[in-house]
Amino acid sequence: MRPLGVVTRGTTNPNRLRRVDNWIVETCGEALCGAADPLVVDLGYGATPVTAVELRARLAAGVRADVRVVGLEIDPVRVAGAQPAADPPGLTFARGGFELAGLRPALVRAFNVLRQYDEPEVPDAWRAITGRLAPGGLLVEGTCDELGRLGSWVLLDADGPRSLTLAAKLTTLESPATLAERLPKALIHRNVPGERIHDLIRALDDAWQAAAGYAPFGPRQRWLAAVRSLHAAGWPLQDTPRRWRLGELTLPWPTIAPTP
Repeated sequence: MRPLGVVTRGTTNPNRLRRVDNWIVETCGEALCGAADPLVVDLGYGATPVTAVELRARLAAGVRADVRVVGLEIDPVRVAGAQPAADPPGLTFARGGFELAGLRPALVRAFNVLRQYDEPEVPDAWRAITGRLAPGGLLVEGTCDELGRLGSWVLLDADGPRSLTLAAKLTTLESPATLAERLPKALIHRNVPGERIHDLIRALDDAWQAAAGYAPFGPRQRWLAAVRSLHAAGWPLQDTPRRWRLGELTLPWPTIAPTP
């Protein structure tokens, strides 16, 4: 089967995807536990297999020990170079793209893959992946900075996008407005007046500035105050203060979906 897509830039670092991995364990763990086949695909893992190795370890420890992770890359040189890392049971590497190499996984993580595509190509890529998921399967697609300090991701199922999550390392966060630089491809060009994602980023940043009085108590307390203010203003946050404390917030997709 011919791989669908183009070769990614390949940039990767250890622990770059720790935030989204931990969120997957927390949010998608139940679906993975109930899957007949606990197969997970790390799509476009990059020039080195480190994030696939980490994903498998986190899922095995936090969800189910028999999880199987397959790292897929279009570049055959990257696939060959990753083979020595396929040492733990349940971790393999293969050549593939949006067609998922014919696999039917319960979960796909595709990070920093669609960033190099044009925005109009995103819906087709989403459909190509979700159309190959196992029944009840999920796709987590997003982007982050090189060190994983700022990131965002969309959760999708066979019916389309369900939610958007924004995440930041609070000890290095200067302003929530910087999250706009790491929005998923479907939203990054929509951070302009008249779009709901622009309204969200502006409201979050305004709340952060208004919570400056909490700064002496640390960035976590300032973030919590800002997020509570956002929630009080009517934004329908889906997660709980337990996740907010980690520098995250999640909203239903219709709340921030691009205007047609």
